[in-house]
Amino acid sequence: MATLEIECPVCAEVLELSDADRAELKVGDVIVCDSCNAEMEITRNGGGEDFELELLGILTLCPNCNEEFEVTEDVLAAAPTVQATDGSEVSLVSCPHCQASIELEFEDEEDRPALSSQ
Repeated sequence: MATLEIECPVCAEVLELSDADRAELKVGDVIVCDSCNAEMEITRNGGGEDFELELLGILTLCPNCNEEFEVTEDVLAAAPTVQATDGSEVSLVSCPHCQASIELEFEDEEDRPALSSQ
């Protein structure tokens, strides 16, 4: 049985889908990465390598109140971007539970958030 390996766009964890797994998945279904909880919607599921995902959001844990919340593209678009003390560019998002500011760092090459909060 063939296995399709997909790299998570957030943490680079390899997700493995067997032919049987793929047969159950339809366009619009959501896969959640076991490592970082990133949510990805299936946008194409054809035969062989014909498979695509779109990042929907990232579940992260607030370091202040320990409550989990989702960071979506809309949240990131509304967040101000500042320079951190180490010189990296970060987005400041607010925890919806306690309103603490959380810094999300972006990877230059893929322009996706890394799950490091400071």
